[in-house]
Amino acid sequence: MYLGLDFGTSSVKGVLIDATQKIIATASAPLKVSRPHPGWSEQNPEDWWKACNIVVKTLGRMKPKAVAAVEGIGLSGQQHGATLLDAGGKALRPCILWNDARSFRECEEIMAREPKAVPLAGNVPLAGYTAPKLVWVKKHEPRIFDKVAKVLLPKDYIRFRMTGDYASDMSDSSGTFWLDIAKREWSDLLLAASDMRRDQMPKLYEGTDATGRLTPAVAKAWNMPK
Repeated sequence: MYLGLDFGTSSVKGVLIDATQKIIATASAPLKVSRPHPGWSEQNPEDWWKACNIVVKTLGRMKPKAVAAVEGIGLSGQQHGATLLDAGGKALRPCILWNDARSFRECEEIMAREPKAVPLAGNVPLAGYTAPKLVWVKKHEPRIFDKVAKVLLPKDYIRFRMTGDYASDMSDSSGTFWLDIAKREWSDLLLAASDMRRDQMPKLYEGTDATGRLTPAVAKAWNMPK
């Protein structure tokens, strides 16, 4: 059995499939978006985790034997969101989502700071990307910026809560504007353009790689193998 979890902007969705890719069961839980100012779009990372637990436990009630036999979990989700964590793995503020437009001016600053930005990243910076959001945070929320130990995309925050590992895949990481797409690694030049460092980034994996195992506490709560 395999479990797929998708962390969209409006809901968390889960699907159980067997080895032949037959759908065994599905479940979902809604999410809300906060818009405290015009052009802003935020979500509380804890709400993702709560919704994730609702989905998995709903599937567990529907198909307990299938959930107990899960051999692997695949994650997908909304891109670009900036989930800022402190040294203890706690969220420092609501996640700034992919459709948040506040950092459009910061895109121009990144371009001015690093002339090689576009060829390195393979794209022009957009307000939806992760990097300009961090430039905005440094300007307007400097105390929070100074505490940032890790920056994770939404689905990678859930991975962290599931496994305790800081990890991301190449595909989603290419939308941060910190990835050197040719070398398939974090770019020190792009990171420096938004005053970030490699140690604040998760470890990079290919999308087909296994990136961790459930913590004992999560495995027990979900009635899954460790």
